[in-house]
Amino acid sequence: MRAGVIGTKDGIKRYKNWVRKIQGPIASSKGRTARPPFPGIEAAFRIPWVPEPQIAIEISEVELKASLYLDDKYQRVFKTVDVYARRIIEAIRQEDTKVDLWFVVIPDEVKRYCRPMSSVETGLQIVAQSKLPVAYAKSLQSFPSLFEEHNIAAVPYAYEVNFHNQLKARLLEYDAPIQILQESTIAHREFLNKFGVPNRNLEELESAIAWNIATTAFYKAGGRPWKIGSIRDGVCYVGLVFKQDDKNAEPGSSCCAAQMFLDSGDGVVFKGAVGPWHRPGKGGFHLKKEAARELIQLAVNSYAQKQGAPPKELFLHGKVRFNDEEWEGFESGVGSATNLVGVRIRDTGDIKLFRKGKHPVLRGVAFVRDDRTAFVWTKGFTPRLQTYPGREVPKPLLVDVCRGKVAIETVLNDIMALTKLNYNACIFADGEPVTLKFADSVGEILTAGPLGELPPLPFKYYI
Repeated sequence: MRAGVIGTKDGIKRYKNWVRKIQGPIASSKGRTARPPFPGIEAAFRIPWVPEPQIAIEISEVELKASLYLDDKYQRVFKTVDVYARRIIEAIRQEDTKVDLWFVVIPDEVKRYCRPMSSVETGLQIVAQSKLPVAYAKSLQSFPSLFEEHNIAAVPYAYEVNFHNQLKARLLEYDAPIQILQESTIAHREFLNKFGVPNRNLEELESAIAWNIATTAFYKAGGRPWKIGSIRDGVCYVGLVFKQDDKNAEPGSSCCAAQMFLDSGDGVVFKGAVGPWHRPGKGGFHLKKEAARELIQLAVNSYAQKQGAPPKELFLHGKVRFNDEEWEGFESGVGSATNLVGVRIRDTGDIKLFRKGKHPVLRGVAFVRDDRTAFVWTKGFTPRLQTYPGREVPKPLLVDVCRGKVAIETVLNDIMALTKLNYNACIFADGEPVTLKFADSVGEILTAGPLGELPPLPFKYYI
């Protein structure tokens, strides 16, 4: 793996030490089937990952703190992101050496001060220059001022106050997959409280941390950690993403996107049009016919480009039922060779199952109510793990084939398979299929700033 690293001097040192550590096995003291020991990077993934990165960019702590302690949260997050994003972009443009993945190693203070509700202690605050009233700054996005200095000062206010989302959003157009690492996660023993013990007790999670970071790094660098074996040929799954855009003055204005997943595990995100898709009191988010047609055509064309022919079956997953207008648009966007099926999937507490004994209901149990509706337990006791990796009584997903024709059993089998395609962690399965699992995360990145038009991008850029 060709890695690029950006961080403070201590951050880069901690990254190198951690990569040295994962060259060998890491075991937690309480060995459990659900949390197996990490055998070492080459033993697990058969690739080398050397501690010395191809590119290392050191950030001055003085420069970082000059942004991190600003008293205006919009400027604080924008300028802190700028410290990292600007140097990554410069390296992409100027360095001959190319990397597969950028590791952004952040001090804990970045997470503490660069989230929506964060504030800096009074004694640390630095007064930000060129402050603007938030409402005025946001209005300049639609109606720019005649004074150019006001337009420039308003730029930070156009972005979401969230370091993670803003950094990923600002790097989308530069072909730079990133993995953010918190220093105390990879070197928890170096951050002690006044009693001399680690602030974060991660002793029992060291192997799980190694599994999770190594898995997502392997995926983002171009590998496939695993593949579903039972998915049918010629099938693709598309999850709809909606996110209300609070920065847009138009009521109900929302961003839409589609996430397409293939049997190989490949995922692609297609950004759709921004429009009045949110309809409070009328069933959530719905597209107009033309917007629906354009969005689904992007997915079908991309599939045909990769596979040489349109999909035989296309399953459209959403959290609400599709209305007549948008479904007409979806149907007009796929050819006659594709069987289009609309499936509503949502959590429900309408029904719970209890069984005698110490363990809850088995994962994979389903109650088929009729030929179009069923409850399926994607969480529950898993014999392979010999445990239930949860704390509450498992709740089922309510699956509703609301458009098109397909056997309900086929839909349930596909959903169970899609719960295993989360490459952002190393877990047996999720409660939600990957088509909807990251819908909110993708939507937050697409609305984290003024992105403009984006080409279809691999899913790895959003997680």
